[in-house]
Amino acid sequence: MNKINHFQKLLNQTGIISALAIDQRGALRKMMQIHQENPVSDEQIKLFKSIISSELSPYTSAILLDAEYGIEASQARAASCGFLMSYEKTGYDNTVAGRYPDILDKWSVRRLREAGADSCKFLLYYDVDEPTGINERKKAMIERIGAECSAEELPFFLEVVTYDARIKDSNSIEYAKLKPHKVIEAMKHFSDSRYGIDCLKVEVPVNMEFVEGYASSKADVIYTKAEAQSAFKEQSTATKLPFIFLSAGVSSELFNETLNFAKESESHFNGVLCGRATWAKAVEVYVKKGEVATRGWCQKVGRQNIEKLNDTLEETATTILF
Repeated sequence: MNKINHFQKLLNQTGIISALAIDQRGALRKMMQIHQENPVSDEQIKLFKSIISSELSPYTSAILLDAEYGIEASQARAASCGFLMSYEKTGYDNTVAGRYPDILDKWSVRRLREAGADSCKFLLYYDVDEPTGINERKKAMIERIGAECSAEELPFFLEVVTYDARIKDSNSIEYAKLKPHKVIEAMKHFSDSRYGIDCLKVEVPVNMEFVEGYASSKADVIYTKAEAQSAFKEQSTATKLPFIFLSAGVSSELFNETLNFAKESESHFNGVLCGRATWAKAVEVYVKKGEVATRGWCQKVGRQNIEKLNDTLEETATTILF
């Protein structure tokens, strides 16, 4: 099977990526730990992922899981659902200066493919304005992964999460002022064919909480509606690669509003890989009430979240053509 065949398994019937992300590891453990006193076990995490996969994958075009806790969950997914697999280690984002990524110790792209993956996803934290020495090291790693994916005929999805090394809080108003530049320039760079990337998974180019009409008060507005729309349009023209949006943990309601805003701004994005916006509220149900209650939540609220998102995508996203 070649790259195109694998890629097509990630699309819905209209050629859009409507994918569910539950490759969180350290973050998911922390979400669970808030609601219980005893340490969260690996088995708890594996079961939660399997519940989400079995209950929600019938309504998605693909699911993103990890090799460490998600193998059982990948086997529980619907037959119609494609499978993306994370290749990076978790927890490196704030551990050392430079936020250098690392690959899972016992995995290769060949092993991802052998485990049934239709795509290799790799998360990169990237600041376009950091020193050359830091960024060249990151670029070399992406080149190696791209070459590995090409050799194995497996699509390479690069997830780029931007930051500024001088600003600790990426949700702050200080970072929001820089975000359009950070996101758009990173997209431009990693669209170069030397990296062998087949799809970019990216942030929206503005923090919607600071956009006119979306901010909680006039004092919080740093982008006019026109400025925000311009950023979305510039982002769309920054690459010829397919690109999809990540939800970045915002609410389901705000994410849907953001996709409509993107469409209004003439963004030609090709879908989403949406995680916590879909299933985050199931974590407390799982910890406090158990598996049966969690499945019930998924069958009602989780499904509603996905179906609403699917409806939005049909109105807003652009079909991927091969």
